Amino acid sequence: MIEYIKGELTELTPALATIEAGGIGYGLNISLNTFSAIQGKKEVKLYVYEAIREDAHLLYGFVNKKEREMFLLLITVSGVGANTARMMLSGMSVAELCNAISTGNAKLIQSIKGIGKMTAQRIIVDLRDKIVALGITEEIPVGGTTAAPVNNEVKDEAVSALTMLGFAPAPSQKVVIAILQEQPDAPVETVVKLALKQIK
Repeated sequence: MIEYIKGELTELTPALATIEAGGIGYGLNISLNTFSAIQGKKEVKLYVYEAIREDAHLLYGFVNKKEREMFLLLITVSGVGANTARMMLSGMSVAELCNAISTGNAKLIQSIKGIGKMTAQRIIVDLRDKIVALGITEEIPVGGTTAAPVNNEVKDEAVSALTMLGFAPAPSQKVVIAILQEQPDAPVETVVKLALKQIK
C-alpha cells in the first residue's frame, strides 16, 4: 500500500497532479481543494488512496490526511463512488462538508452535482457520528495566490477538468463561458466549483 508520494510536481490540472518520485511519474486524481493547496509549488507530498479495479489501477492524491479520511468515509456510503467523493471534495472544503453533515444540511450536500436527495440523507445518517469520532473538521489551507491567467487559459483548463470529471464538453464550455463573462478574473478552481453547481 502506498501511504504518500513526495516528489517534484511536473504537471498539474484541476483534476490531475503528476508527481515524479524515484524516476517514476505518478498520476494522481485530485480534488479542487488539493489543486488550490499545491498550485505553484515545485515539491509536493500527497497522501494516497489506491483504487484497484479489474479494468484500472487508479491513484487519488490528497493534500493532507484530513481530506483523505473524509474521502474514505464518503466512499463507504452506498451510492458514493470514488469520483463522486472527489466531486464532493471539489465542491466543498472538508470543514464545509463536515459542517453540512453534522448539522444535517441535506440541501447543501444536494447542491453538489450528482448527489440526489436520498444519497444526501444517507451520507448524513451514515457519517454524522463517524466525523465527530474522527474529529476531521480542520480547514484545508489554500496555497499562495497566483496571478489569474488570461480567460482562454482558464476556460480551457476548467472545461478540461469538468470533462475529466465526467461531464460532456459542450455544456461544460457553455457554463464556463457564462461564469467567466460574469467573473472575468475568477481562477480555475472557482470557475469549476461554480460550474459543478450549474451544469446539467
